[in-house]
Amino acid sequence: MITLNDIKDAKKRLDGTVYKTPLMKAPFLSIQKNAEIFFKEDNLQLTGSFKLRGAFNKVAMLDDVKKAAGVVAASAGNHAQGLAFAASYFKCEATIFMPEATPLTKVLGVKSYGANVVLTGENFDEAYASAIKFAKDNNKEFVHPFADDEVIAGQGTIALEILEKIEDIDQIIVPIGGGGLISGIAIAAKSINPNIKITGVVASGAKGMKESFEARMPIDSSSVRTIADGIAVRDVNPKLLDIILEYVDEIVEVSDNETANAILFLLEKHKLMVEGAGAVSVAAIMHDKINIENKKVCAVVSGGNIDVTMLSIIIEKGLIKSHRKMNLIVTLMDKPGALMHLTDVFAQCSANIVEIGFDRNSVKLEFGEAYVNIALATKGEEHQEQIRENLKQNGYRFKQI
Repeated sequence: MITLNDIKDAKKRLDGTVYKTPLMKAPFLSIQKNAEIFFKEDNLQLTGSFKLRGAFNKVAMLDDVKKAAGVVAASAGNHAQGLAFAASYFKCEATIFMPEATPLTKVLGVKSYGANVVLTGENFDEAYASAIKFAKDNNKEFVHPFADDEVIAGQGTIALEILEKIEDIDQIIVPIGGGGLISGIAIAAKSINPNIKITGVVASGAKGMKESFEARMPIDSSSVRTIADGIAVRDVNPKLLDIILEYVDEIVEVSDNETANAILFLLEKHKLMVEGAGAVSVAAIMHDKINIENKKVCAVVSGGNIDVTMLSIIIEKGLIKSHRKMNLIVTLMDKPGALMHLTDVFAQCSANIVEIGFDRNSVKLEFGEAYVNIALATKGEEHQEQIRENLKQNGYRFKQI
């Protein structure tokens, strides 16, 4: 059983190598939600994620024989980078099994620390099975990403850092994938102050731990699908569930849209690059999944290794949802001056064209007509309504997409 002393010992091993990441006030959310809200920014950790803590603690505790044999892991990316860094630090070989769909940024991050990468399987659990077999066949130490006492103790150091800065914290909000992070944090926090409320957050597309928590027995998911790939764990580990049942007060879930909103919010308002798994704790606050009014709370922002392609999609959708971008298909007569007249309509509304394209070949068009696909930078919902009204007054047929 992991104790507070185990977590304090892990903190000593991490000191001087692993960052004590910032604990920052979130002024916008604090005002909006009538609470004192802080972010524990482990997205700014050395490898871009809290996972370094547990991996480093585990490798530090291996004897020389096991270090010489090398370490093996299965990971969607963050544990992989953490273990690769730790193995490099202690000069031992690391082999990491990752799902085939792992974002390139995470694969390259692992390789940059000198680890061997094997891409296999559709999800974490399939990569995990391959890694277990490889470790057994080659007599190497398998380092589990969450169901390992030394790893859990390393993750729990986050709670110690939070309580060093804010002794009277009321609640800590933590992402849940496999459960190692919340287990370590909950053990440390509750051991110091049993009145601290621990709230876990899962993605709606990977909510096996929430369902298991409510049923008080392991319930594996048939499949997982979420933009929060770092917490896309299908199977529930019984050992972690037992810890969570003992120490965690509640588990809530957030949708991918809510997570995407949090990613964009953190980027715009706090200048923080955060991946989906790292943003779910903030999403739970933003979308009123938990009651925090008049409380002092800390959301653990657990990782920042987001795929650039995913980020661009989130930004694009966020601009559309917040009425700062407007996509239109306008039907024009395909003749000289028609486009100039249309752009004059937009100029009258002070709408800036950021992208434009033509389609003369659609079977839905009459002869002599063309579709114009236009993206506009807009200034909110009222501005978009003004644009639509001007188009109607000028006799244009159009569709907003």
